[in-house]
Amino acid sequence: MRTSTTVPIDSHALATLRYIRATIDAAGSVAVPGSAGIAVGVIGLIAAALASTAPLRPYWLAVWLIAAVLAATAGGTLVARQSSRSRFTLLGTPLRKVLLGLVPCLFAGAVLTLADLRLGSTHAIAGTWLLLYGCALVCISALTSRTIGVLGGLFALLGCVAFGLPDHEQGLALGIGFGGLHVLYGLLARGEDHGLTS
Repeated sequence: MRTSTTVPIDSHALATLRYIRATIDAAGSVAVPGSAGIAVGVIGLIAAALASTAPLRPYWLAVWLIAAVLAATAGGTLVARQSSRSRFTLLGTPLRKVLLGLVPCLFAGAVLTLADLRLGSTHAIAGTWLLLYGCALVCISALTSRTIGVLGGLFALLGCVAFGLPDHEQGLALGIGFGGLHVLYGLLARGEDHGLTS
């Protein structure tokens, strides 16, 4: 007659289970490197500086739209490079989910911007961009990090403040958000990365 025996789980087996769980968790998330935040933030600060100069002030919207394309390209490239190091593909499930979280909010921002331009009012554009970008970041924070969620909340709060600012201070709000907050995130993320690797 056979008797059932209990096999104790030793520390090696527990460590293996922890490793498997960490691998599964990582496979469902996307790392946004600090270098991406810094690159996007520097582009935002340059755009804010250029748009505030007398010759370019009438073309501030064009300056910021060009900056948005450059920032999206730089940030996307750095995130893709980080993801490829983690063996993710650009069309993999985590990155696809991040895009699904970002695109609706960004599309709404584009539609509202066109509506404002059609009505001949640009006052609400800065607040709209900051608020909806913040909402997009909060949406993707479940797939990225808690820090991204906090960043999104700060963007949304700044967007609400921007709606009440006079026209001549709208560019300042954009610079603080797309420039300063991105650089702040980048520095914090780089610090966390160094803390984990040291």
